Amino acid sequence: MTDSPLRIAVIGVGVISAQYFASLPRLPGLRLVAVADLDMGRAAEVAAEQGVEARTVDELLASDDVDAVLNLTIPAVHVEVGTRILEAGKHVYAEKPLALSPDEAAPMLALAAERGLRVGSAPDTVLGTGVQTVRRLIDDGAIGQVLTADAHWSAPGHERWHPAPFFYYQPGGGPLLDMGPYYLTALVTLLGPVVRVSGVSIRSPRERTVATGPRAGEAVPVAVDTGVSGILEHASGAVSRVSFSFDTWATRAPLFEVHGTAGSIAVPDPNTFDLPVEAWTTETGEWRTVAANAGYADAGRGYGLADMAHAIATDRPHRASGELAQHVLEIMDAIPRSSAEHAVITLTTTVDRPAAVPQGATPDSW
Repeated sequence: MTDSPLRIAVIGVGVISAQYFASLPRLPGLRLVAVADLDMGRAAEVAAEQGVEARTVDELLASDDVDAVLNLTIPAVHVEVGTRILEAGKHVYAEKPLALSPDEAAPMLALAAERGLRVGSAPDTVLGTGVQTVRRLIDDGAIGQVLTADAHWSAPGHERWHPAPFFYYQPGGGPLLDMGPYYLTALVTLLGPVVRVSGVSIRSPRERTVATGPRAGEAVPVAVDTGVSGILEHASGAVSRVSFSFDTWATRAPLFEVHGTAGSIAVPDPNTFDLPVEAWTTETGEWRTVAANAGYADAGRGYGLADMAHAIATDRPHRASGELAQHVLEIMDAIPRSSAEHAVITLTTTVDRPAAVPQGATPDSW
């Protein structure tokens, strides 16, 4: 635990903010001081619930009692708002995706480096006991040399459950940018950076309408590819096969698996923190549940921000970094580009695997 908590404010108090507020009482390295939103009525309501002040965005950025800002705005303005936060001399931690493209993110990261400020980004689900236990199994050689990984996410489309799903079908949405960050961040955490990408993508002609809520029956315009698949070549020599779809009515495909020369691991959903891990090895000859042996226990959204706060205090790299998010962005950018160009894309960014989270660690002590 640091002696002086990082004083944070939140810009954007939509649905996802509730998950961050739920984690804050468990994170003594963070202290919430203010919230802001374009809807000041909503900001005032949330501020009252959290026992802090509601401020306009301009007031918040000019505040001397704010060290870092949690940016929960929509993806289309993540960079615009993030840049303003950095220009105000404050660290920034953003919801995923960090930006809509790696080129859009680059100037913001350069500004942070120039100002000596930190940029962090969700997802921080990879810091929980699920993915970190898989990481330890791999690092300990439990399945030998890792050869391949398969990661798949699919659904028939968010319009079937979301009362206002329009964003998901516009630039910044789609299955790749919506769900890809969880799986691709996990793959880089487990297997290291990616060097080359091959991909294909399609856009379903199916007409989509809102199924629930006050806008039920309204047509949903589609301006993004609704199904993407990619083959990722990691610098380690491992190969990952990924797919993300809004076009799948039902499937029996495995969600996420890693395969090595001596076994296989069933990776829990990387959109969660602490689901069980299963492993099959040549020694056991059967699937067995592996007890959690690494990662932040009982974690939730905001643990990546707390990890960043401790990293600032102790002058170490933080795990859910802007550089990791930018590398994931380039992977996501390369899949449809490979499809359009009918070419293998060589990536220009790379990143070190974030440090593993040992068992028993807390974001305020390691």
